[in-house]
Amino acid sequence: HLAVYPDGKKNRLLITNSLFGMGNPLLDISAVVDKDFLDKYNLKPNDQILAEDKHKALFEELVKKFKVEYHAGGATQNSIKIAQWMIQEPRKVGTFFGCIGKDQFGEILKKKAEDAHIETHYYEQDDEPTGTCAACITGANRSLIANLAAANCYKKEKHLDLEENWKILEKAKVFYIAGFFLTVSLESMLKVAKHASENNKLFCLNLSAPFICQFFKDNLMQIIPYVDVLFGNETEAAAFAKEQDFDTKDIKEIAKKAQALPKVNTKRHRVVVLTQGQEDTVMALHDKISTFPVVKIDPKDIVDTNGAGDAFVGGFLSELVREKPLDQCIKAAHYAANVIIQRAGCTFPEKPDYK
Repeated sequence: HLAVYPDGKKNRLLITNSLFGMGNPLLDISAVVDKDFLDKYNLKPNDQILAEDKHKALFEELVKKFKVEYHAGGATQNSIKIAQWMIQEPRKVGTFFGCIGKDQFGEILKKKAEDAHIETHYYEQDDEPTGTCAACITGANRSLIANLAAANCYKKEKHLDLEENWKILEKAKVFYIAGFFLTVSLESMLKVAKHASENNKLFCLNLSAPFICQFFKDNLMQIIPYVDVLFGNETEAAAFAKEQDFDTKDIKEIAKKAQALPKVNTKRHRVVVLTQGQEDTVMALHDKISTFPVVKIDPKDIVDTNGAGDAFVGGFLSELVREKPLDQCIKAAHYAANVIIQRAGCTFPEKPDYK
């Protein structure tokens, strides 16, 4: 289970289950659509929302009218897979918990996770089918509509609390949960966050979507005090700042103010990492702000941006779990995001070409 990484200074040991993720396992149903389709369902070109009754027909029309591709998705699961892909050996450094249905889509997710060499422990139930996410692609934009279904049925007492599952979680030293899971199981998130904090491990969270910052603000603010690394993009950062009355639209100021929010584990300073598409990534640590340019890319090489944010986090986590410096974490994050936007969905070649 041990792999030794010579990194110039000293060897880093990596063991299985070092990186833990929990979230909504979804099957992405992805298609290039037209503006009429977006307008018909009142969708923004670049957004993430939860499906409502009015979107039911959208899923059916997408499959009927457009050429769809199925990809294993779910934000956190994507990030854990990308981290594992960047790490390569040993396998199963990444672990993922979530809820699926006992159906064909669930089987596909299991198979895809196995192919990605991550260890999944799904809570399987048959009240709801496996969740899906419609990824509607127009140009370099993607509009995501998640029908959580089974993913919404995750239960702390039915899964996370079970001794055999908790033992696996305890092996981890880095934890990552996307903000999307705040709509599903705050109590599961709090249990994981408190474990990390009490054991001086790293707990990472993503703002995930403007609606999380707006409509799940109370849940979000219960978790923020435990967060060691906070991720977000420019639209999420703006929504967060507005809801928190930060009184600024400047992304560097937002990063600084988010970094300074109260924190339970004072042994570690919070790190805030905000991406802005092709603009520089902003990082706040202590009261210092750093910016990092992204990897340049010709717009015509962008296939779709679905999964870019997840890949960024995955790249970052792959170095964080190896205790690398933060600037190296961001470099790996930028590399992974650059690979993913040149491919359909959150998919990747067999091996990374990353030094």
